[in-house]
Amino acid sequence: MSTTAGDGRGPLVAILSGAGISTDSGIPDYRGPNGVWRRDPEAQKLVTYEYYMADPEIRRRSWVMRRDGAARGARPNAAHAAVAELARSGTPVRVVTQNVDGLHQLAGLPERKVLELHGSSRTAVCTACPWRGPMAETLERVAAGEADPACRECGGILKSATVMFGQPLDPEVLATAVAVAEAAEVFLVVGSSLQVQPAASLAGRAAAAGARLVVVNAEPTPYDHLAAEVVREPISEALPPLLARLGRV
Repeated sequence: MSTTAGDGRGPLVAILSGAGISTDSGIPDYRGPNGVWRRDPEAQKLVTYEYYMADPEIRRRSWVMRRDGAARGARPNAAHAAVAELARSGTPVRVVTQNVDGLHQLAGLPERKVLELHGSSRTAVCTACPWRGPMAETLERVAAGEADPACRECGGILKSATVMFGQPLDPEVLATAVAVAEAAEVFLVVGSSLQVQPAASLAGRAAAAGARLVVVNAEPTPYDHLAAEVVREPISEALPPLLARLGRV
């Protein structure tokens, strides 16, 4: 993503998207009433760096999760499409996403307008050398019988190019996200519980800088009291008309 917060054509609309924007694409969220962590607390170990690096069985289970998970074949829904349409309307838009599914880009939002705080599940990386490549190719190896595929360059442990629990966010990515939040005239929180820091703090930073904060989320968040508007309706139904109004302003 470009490090420039706006693009010089008008007030910036920034969107912080979380797992809730992708549930209508068939990807379960994590902390909601039917979230992954509530249904299976042990599943968090599969995306925790310390466990992943230390335990081959955790890695094997993680690769099965990637191979069979809903995210692999997921397609953008009406909410992702509405964000892309707002950008096409000429409104300056930047998306800061906590998601790793790449659905904003698949919906047509240019790569430079998307900042992935937690990386991407569509790329595989080596933890021991600079190798990286399409996740689909590594999953083909898993499907062919490699339960814990190693790096073909150096033999190191492979993982998705996501920020696991226990790993820090990229400081440059986070700094850009802060700049976007503080430059925005409107800051929408879409499908995020705003419980994970430092991503959650972006809502407070935007409000403190004078942005109009709008929260679109099924459950209450710790930042609702700062919001000019709180929307509880289903995201794929509520977001398209809300963004359409912004595009006409």
